[in-house]
Order: sequence, then structure tokens, then C-alpha cells
Amino acid sequence: MELAYYSDYAVRLVNSEEPARNKDSLTSVEAVRELFGPGSTAARRATDADVTRFRSVRARLRAVFEAADGGDETLAVDLLNSLLLEFPVSPQISGHGHRDDGGTSLLERSRELGGNRPLWHMHLADHPSNATAGYAAIASMGLAFHLTEHGVERLGICEATPCRNAYLDTSTNRSRRYCSDRCATRANVAAYRARKREEADRSHSTGRTADSAQSTARNGERCPSERGLNRPTTRARTSSSGTVP
Repeated sequence: MELAYYSDYAVRLVNSEEPARNKDSLTSVEAVRELFGPGSTAARRATDADVTRFRSVRARLRAVFEAADGGDETLAVDLLNSLLLEFPVSPQISGHGHRDDGGTSLLERSRELGGNRPLWHMHLADHPSNATAGYAAIASMGLAFHLTEHGVERLGICEATPCRNAYLDTSTNRSRRYCSDRCATRANVAAYRARKREEADRSHSTGRTADSAQSTARNGERCPSERGLNRPTTRARTSSSGTVP
């Protein structure tokens, strides 16, 4: 198993909360256990006390993603290093039969290569005193491997308002901006509608300007004659001594 695989633990924990929507799914020990995934023996250590501890680690991991998304590489690394120091792990070589991305177990692949030897790979072993320490250790280490392997800019926060989910950019051209296809579609639709409204407003404004110009032109043509027609006429009276006003 690639060590960067564990970075998904960090994303999973951070996205258990949606701050802009005031939603938080991390409210029980069952929710804590679900974060570990099915069949995890580490999840059995979780207790009610881990709910608060998990939330604390979640806030610190979110800060890493936000710093990276904001372009502050040094801050992102410093925050992640503090987690690594507080929650250490022990890498070890393992040969148990997990499945690879193609659906074939590692032991089956080993047999295909010849013999019944295990297919050795690196594994993050943790020896924590509680479930939070174990989860934080592997999440932080996985995120660290992802960061150093692919770059800080590969850690992002979804741009589809109001979503603020974290994501790991694995695209070939480093172009990912949203946490999911759903958010990408929603953002594109919103942008399209905004453009249409702007075009409609611009067209309406242009129409009003044209109407105003035409009205002014018509008024300008009328005014001189109207002023001539409405000007009062003064008739002079004449007398034997001259003109009297």
C-alpha cells in the first residue's frame, strides 16, 4: 500500500464538518469509528472521549489545507510538522493481503510472479494510547507524503460556495478546483446564470441609454420652436413725442 494512500484519512476527517452550512457529522463514537473505515481494528479503541479529541485534530488539519489553498506553503508545512511531532508513527514492512487498485490481492499478485512469497510493502504502524492518536498519526503522515510527493499546491479547498470541503488534487495538469463533480457542476451552472444575468442587465442598460438619447434629441429639435411660440409679444405704443414702452 502506498503511504500517500493514508492522506485520504485527513480529507475524510476534515470533511466531516461543513462550517458554512453549520453541519457536523462528528457527533458520536459511532461516527468516529466510521472514519476508520470498515474492518478496522483501531476503530474498536474509540470511546466517547475521542469525539472531542477528533474535532480538535480536524481543526488543525483543516488549517493545513486552508494555508496551502491560500498559497502559504511555509505555514502549511509548519502546521503539518507540529502534528507529525505530536502524533508519531512507526513505518514497518508488511506483507498482508490487501487488494491493489485492480482488485487483485497482493498475495495473488505475488503468486503470479512466482512462488507463495508475500508482496512486501510499507505500512504505517501506530501504537497509540487512544483512537484519536492513532488516526491523527496516520492521517498526518499520509498527508505529509502526499505533500512532499506532489507539492503543497495539490492541497485545496473547494471553490463552490458555500462548500468548504478539502480535496487532494491528483489531476495531471494541476487544475482541480472543486471537491467533487457535483460541486464543479453546481459552480459552472451558477457561473453560467451569472453571465446571463450580466448580459441581460447590460442589454437593458444599453436600451435605456439609447431611448434616453433619442428622447433628448427629439426634445432638442422641439425646444427652439416651442420657445419661439411661447415667447410673449410686446407691442410698442407711439406718441407724438416718440415711442412709449
